[in-house]
Amino acid sequence: MANIEVKDLLEAGVHFGHLTRKWNPNMAPYIYMERNGIHVINLYKTAAKLEEAQEALKKIAASGRKILFVATKKQAKDIVADKVSAVNMPYITERWPGGMLTNFVTIRKAVKKMASIDRMKKDGTFNTLSKKERLQVDRLRAKLDKNLGSIADMTRLPGAIFIVDTMREHIAVKEALKLNIPIFAMVDTNSDPRPIDYIIPANDDAGKSIEIILSEVTKSIGEGLAERKAEKQSSKDEAAPKKENKKEAAKAEAPKAAAEVASSEEE
Repeated sequence: MANIEVKDLLEAGVHFGHLTRKWNPNMAPYIYMERNGIHVINLYKTAAKLEEAQEALKKIAASGRKILFVATKKQAKDIVADKVSAVNMPYITERWPGGMLTNFVTIRKAVKKMASIDRMKKDGTFNTLSKKERLQVDRLRAKLDKNLGSIADMTRLPGAIFIVDTMREHIAVKEALKLNIPIFAMVDTNSDPRPIDYIIPANDDAGKSIEIILSEVTKSIGEGLAERKAEKQSSKDEAAPKKENKKEAAKAEAPKAAAEVASSEEE
């Protein structure tokens, strides 16, 4: 996993914080200086923290657990959907559904409802409904897909949650804290880093900044998934010769067993 260059972070504008009057004092260790009334983030610390987060995310991905990404702000939506879907991880880019984590059973029921509508369309039940009912079902399906379609494959609580803008996604932070789910986040100078397990000090408003951080993060997740796939393949390869050896041993034992049966019959 190659370490990101500080100059790349600089070019993407990751160092631009918020106005000094909007800062959170707990972000002081990650602030380099103040310029024209704006706080400048220390990119050396960003690079170090990013690397730390990448290592942890890689391990979670390699363990087979899902990482849920949350980014409902306009400039982050498309970037998250694009980068995260490439590594087959769940994400929320529309409104955060209250109880998404703390009331996960209810959310799963809504996802199952979506699947049952799809089955209705396949088996022809949908066509037996009246025009008005079909319209209502289609609207419900579209609404569910918009809000929950990207988490349809998430059958259990995630192994971690990654947030862009913890101020905006404060409900997601609270729910993850309640369930002791590790929180990874891009944290700007106006946010409180204390509840976050893996903080990445960064500009969470600019598209370029969000994109460069998400690119690095999803790259690490992809590496973790590749490791998991390689491990599975090697254990399959190891298991195959054992099966062959068992078959060969059984074949070798067969004539011996037949001879023993024949001699016992002669006696």
